[in-house]
Amino acid sequence: MTAWTWPNITDRPVNWLNAQLRRLPVWALYAAGGAWPAILLYMGATGGLGVEPITALEHELGKSALNLLVFGLAITPLRRFFGLNLMRFRRAIGVIAFAYVGFHLLVWLVLDVQSPALIWADIVKRPYVTVGMAGFLLLSPLAATSNNWSVRRLGAAAWRRLHRLVYPAVLVAALHFMILVKGFPVEPLIYLAVIVVLLLLRLDRRAVAWRAGGLPRPR
Repeated sequence: MTAWTWPNITDRPVNWLNAQLRRLPVWALYAAGGAWPAILLYMGATGGLGVEPITALEHELGKSALNLLVFGLAITPLRRFFGLNLMRFRRAIGVIAFAYVGFHLLVWLVLDVQSPALIWADIVKRPYVTVGMAGFLLLSPLAATSNNWSVRRLGAAAWRRLHRLVYPAVLVAALHFMILVKGFPVEPLIYLAVIVVLLLLRLDRRAVAWRAGGLPRPR
């Protein structure tokens, strides 16, 4: 194992941080991501999630997924504006986020609704469930193709086009959160504002590249 090193005072802090991140194996991120649902389940079983553990478990898994999706959007701006390079972790972050979405859905199906007859009724009658299912459907093909075989099979250009579905998916996830929160939803609005800013930064980058002749004109 490579030893952890102290920063050289002549280096920019971000360069030192990037050097340390290059030593961090991607599997460690998957391990940490897998541990979090297990911790939440343990907390729910032992009273650590309050008087409504199922609702709290759903909320924590959903919010964790949203946090990771937003962080995934922030990776490119972090590199562009601050020089922080997290690109090698982006796929893992997306896969873990989808896993949390899947666990969130599973808790709702198995522990919350429980009755198969009520599932479709909830999807049709409850807007936050309808929107949540739409987000799950948008993310599903992205999770299924988050591997090197799919990149080769689809071709890099088609694969990139497919994975732009993450943009509407994150917006839908924020909308799901907003509808779910009662009263004036300050926290979901903050999430939505951050997502919109991150998407505008990406659109701005593409527009600059188009003006420079590096990309086809956005449609």
